[in-house]
Amino acid sequence: MTLRGSTDIKDRLFSILVYILPLASAFPFGVSLIQQFPILNLLAIPMLPLGLVYSAVPFGLGGLLIFFALYAGVVRNTNINHLLRFNVMQAILIDILLMLISLIVNILSPGLGGSLLLATLNNVIFLGTLAVCVYSMIQSGLGKYAEIPTISEAAYSQVP
Repeated sequence: MTLRGSTDIKDRLFSILVYILPLASAFPFGVSLIQQFPILNLLAIPMLPLGLVYSAVPFGLGGLLIFFALYAGVVRNTNINHLLRFNVMQAILIDILLMLISLIVNILSPGLGGSLLLATLNNVIFLGTLAVCVYSMIQSGLGKYAEIPTISEAAYSQVP
């Protein structure tokens, strides 16, 4: 098991990259915002390899495959640095939260139609996820643990 205080550049880089997973899940929420601000399309570039995995696995099970690979291969592997395992678990939890929010929005959207309320809700979800991921990426790059209320506590409890 590695020490919590020792991180190298490789661990920090991989800790930053795992936050592409929740960004990819939040991207559909930001469609209207991205149409208004085309510069935000640059956010899609790092997500392209993830999209290939999603599309290569049949029946839409690419996300499930990535989840199990990250959880079993990284989070539960005590030979990997704690900072990386924590960030992978936190990114997974943010992604799960986005999936639940997506289900709720899909249930509520027929009643809201194409309303301003639905567009605002989607923009808030997208911008909130973007802010959380950017904050976590910066903290990971500095070799620190990103403290997000409730999510970080759950991540700490899952990482051995």
